[in-house]
Amino acid sequence: MTSAETHPRQRPARRSGRSSGRRFGALWWRDTIDDAARSSPARLALTVFVFVIAFFTALLSLPFATESGQPAPLADALFVATSAVCVTGLTTVNIPEYFSPFGEGVLLVAMQVGGIGVLTLASILGVAVSRRLGLRTRLIAASETKALRLGEVGSLLRTILIVSLSIEAVLFVVLTSRFLALGEPLAQASWHGVFYAVSSFNNVGFIAHPEGLQEFVGDPWFVLPMAAGVFVGSLGFPVLLVVLRSWRPREWDLHTKITLTATTVLLVLAFVVLGAMEWRNTATLARLDVGERLLATLFLAVMPRSGGFSTVETGAMNPESWLVTDALMFIGGGSASTAGGIRVTTLAVLVLAVVAEARGDVDVEGFRRRVPAGSIRIAVTVLLVGATVVLLSTIGLMAMTNHTLDRALFETISAFATCGLSTGITGDLPDGAKYLLTATMFIGRTGTMTLAAALALRERRRMFRLPEERPIIG
Repeated sequence: MTSAETHPRQRPARRSGRSSGRRFGALWWRDTIDDAARSSPARLALTVFVFVIAFFTALLSLPFATESGQPAPLADALFVATSAVCVTGLTTVNIPEYFSPFGEGVLLVAMQVGGIGVLTLASILGVAVSRRLGLRTRLIAASETKALRLGEVGSLLRTILIVSLSIEAVLFVVLTSRFLALGEPLAQASWHGVFYAVSSFNNVGFIAHPEGLQEFVGDPWFVLPMAAGVFVGSLGFPVLLVVLRSWRPREWDLHTKITLTATTVLLVLAFVVLGAMEWRNTATLARLDVGERLLATLFLAVMPRSGGFSTVETGAMNPESWLVTDALMFIGGGSASTAGGIRVTTLAVLVLAVVAEARGDVDVEGFRRRVPAGSIRIAVTVLLVGATVVLLSTIGLMAMTNHTLDRALFETISAFATCGLSTGITGDLPDGAKYLLTATMFIGRTGTMTLAAALALRERRRMFRLPEERPIIG
């Protein structure tokens, strides 16, 4: 009997040392990624984001990435690269004036990569090559996309790619047509169209006009497409997947109903409150006619979802409007979206818990469904961790600068919520403050729960439960 017959599963000998080395290297790399994905998908997500940010920082640090031909300082290159990948929109420099066409192209790619999600993009490329998703890849993608069931990940990833490119294509056509109508050359209009299409749908907030967007304050052909792109991008891909499958609300799941309801309520409240507060402010809305005021107010109400664009001077708004915008930015948009913040579902679950407690109900319910106790604990954790990050970052920013609490808080929440709105102090910050906001943007984009999951120990199972005793609360 031959050795092959004795060991039927024995692998054939490798043909050459070079191919053996390549195969061993590929297997080692694949096994390393698989082990990391299996042990902690969240930690792998954080690691990939760090490497991607470092890559784009290196590109923006090249001499030919700037108009002056001088390498960008590390603090500025890291800040802008993090802002692009984390789809924030805050910047320490005037992007159209500071960066060369190559640098702006790098930012465009960084915005797209950050919007889709590094791990989601990697999974899409894997689907294109292998035509299938393995279980481990599904687990990694589920960590980034917050898919409800593993069986939905494949459909969700295809929807991400198709919906993103489709919406951006529509925005590109509309915006490019508008820029052409305003007299821009075809090349410039096309560049502005694609830049704003990517920046708006991915909720980044970077602009391609050095003088800002104030000239478009009364232009509905610019304002409405931009606001629509930000709004749709902030809903979240799971919601878009459900809505595309069925337009009937009774067939939607609880997450979709909560997200759409909470987003609509917040949008209406923001429109009414911000409009009332800024209606007589001559530095923002009062100088416009009634139609332009309404259009600018709508833009103001949508942008705290995490858009970051502004057709009026944010630094000239009333302090009470800053405070309302702070709250809206901190809440943010939908889960698994290009928006940031603690997410509208977190707020909605907490509100439902308060309503249930006020009624004396044992269960937390909404839309004829019961919310699990685990979801409530996660919502409380996200809120507390997010508030702690904002508190510590605000204290640090005030300690490093001489800015007042209202401006420091606004800038910090904008960074944490990956919004990008600014009162105008970002460009003058010292390097230490820039690094602080860079870390805040990174934490806000990767998510407070993702960060906690990456650093926490594995969940332990206990064979017994301690006796229950209720403390006095309130």
